[in-house]
Amino acid sequence: MSRIHPTAIVSPGATLADSVSVGPYSIIGAEVELGEGCEVGSHAVIKGPTRLGRGNRVWQFASIGEDPQDKKYRGERTLLEIGDGNMFRECCTIHRGTVTGQGVTRIGNDNLFMAYSHVAHDCTVASHCIMANYSGLAGHVELDDWVILGGYSGVHQFCKIGAHAFLANNATATRDVPPYVMVAGAPAEPKGVNVEGLKRRGFSTEQIANVKGGYKILYRSGLKLSEARAELERLAADQPELAPYVEFLPRVTRSLIR
Repeated sequence: MSRIHPTAIVSPGATLADSVSVGPYSIIGAEVELGEGCEVGSHAVIKGPTRLGRGNRVWQFASIGEDPQDKKYRGERTLLEIGDGNMFRECCTIHRGTVTGQGVTRIGNDNLFMAYSHVAHDCTVASHCIMANYSGLAGHVELDDWVILGGYSGVHQFCKIGAHAFLANNATATRDVPPYVMVAGAPAEPKGVNVEGLKRRGFSTEQIANVKGGYKILYRSGLKLSEARAELERLAADQPELAPYVEFLPRVTRSLIR
């Protein structure tokens, strides 16, 4: 049986797996699905249509699946889809999509959303990302795997942040950030490769050196972006760790932080 505190309010239209727990004074709305092993603390609100997979944990005062903060929103049915093993800390906010966007906000697996972080409508957050305290994503942002956002950092609407990228505290990304790159400042500027993050994820010394070489091609070679892309494509045949650069560049829409 699910463990529901007597002061919690759970809609008859919600679906909770047997091992779910819901703490005091929390509210679980209609069309909310909570998978096996999910834990909801006290005073949290989860509004549907929202689906959480297995093993997610929601801390007190978090707001998950609320209506998007978009003046064009007129109450249409939109979605929030969340994978497995995510942690939503105190007072973080995750909003559903809009019909003028893709209609759904998507969260992958094993992400950490620290206190007061915010994910706006129509965003896509892949897996293993960390959003530190007070960091925020505006609408339609895409985070690839293993992205870290420092405290108080922010990402402009429609920006894309590549895998293993790192935004320093208070950084403001107004353009797309390539994989592996550390950025800082407002507006954010490239400062090098996220070497420490790559070490923690098991990249070898040779792989990190190759990633640094890719960064130099993008930022220090003097090549035009099209020329840099061609060179990275050539090298990626023998250096697969450069493939994320190659795969990311065609997706750029807001221009590249460069």
